[in-house]
Amino acid sequence: MENNPVSKYAGKKVVITGGSSGLGLATAKLLADEGARVLITGRAQAKLDSAREQLGNNAVAVQSDAASLTDIDELADRVKAEFGTIDALFVNAGITRFVPFESMTEEVYDELLTVNAKGPYFTVQKLAPLLNAGSGVVLTTSITNVVGIPMISAYASSKAALRSMTRSLARELLPRKIRVNAVSPGPIDTGIMEKSMPKEAAEQTKEQMRQQIPMLRFGDPLEVAKAVAFLAFDATYTTGAEFPVDGGGSQI
Repeated sequence: MENNPVSKYAGKKVVITGGSSGLGLATAKLLADEGARVLITGRAQAKLDSAREQLGNNAVAVQSDAASLTDIDELADRVKAEFGTIDALFVNAGITRFVPFESMTEEVYDELLTVNAKGPYFTVQKLAPLLNAGSGVVLTTSITNVVGIPMISAYASSKAALRSMTRSLARELLPRKIRVNAVSPGPIDTGIMEKSMPKEAAEQTKEQMRQQIPMLRFGDPLEVAKAVAFLAFDATYTTGAEFPVDGGGSQI
């Protein structure tokens, strides 16, 4: 499909941080399949290589740590060399840690806020000069912005910071005709929970979460990817907004 001249995103150039798995990879695949050139980042080279194979010739995979300002600077240089300018930026890199409030340590708290809030802030700052007028920036927030969920209080704080950042950056980038919005996923079946806790605990937690979602199911990564693509390209009269993709969890 990448050579199809009528592909929806033909000629578009997109950067996706945290694009080697989960929501980032699903979005990269959706856009690349429709003709966009996509540059994805991730920390693990093996996962990047696998993602690059899945995405085909329209993709570039770059090892980059979202928590490192040095890496973010180098990423901006690489994007400029590969693409010159870009049409969309999906700031998706993030981590989750399941820790009870009473057990939270300074180390884990700092890791969450650094990766999930500080990294995205400076990623937008460094890549904004490469964004064309009319471009869309999309940040990944979370249902935890507005719903109190046990075990992830520090994570929720980092995502709430991103929600505020979405509004502030939307205002500051308006003169450059750059829109900034957020996609707010609820529980999405990306496999991240199974990697963060023992299998039995993960299944028990997932079942409890299902019962709390009005639609009584987890979302599919593609459902989030479609929302990201809409915000990045089609929501031309929308900025500073947060789009929930959460099965109704934050709304009803």
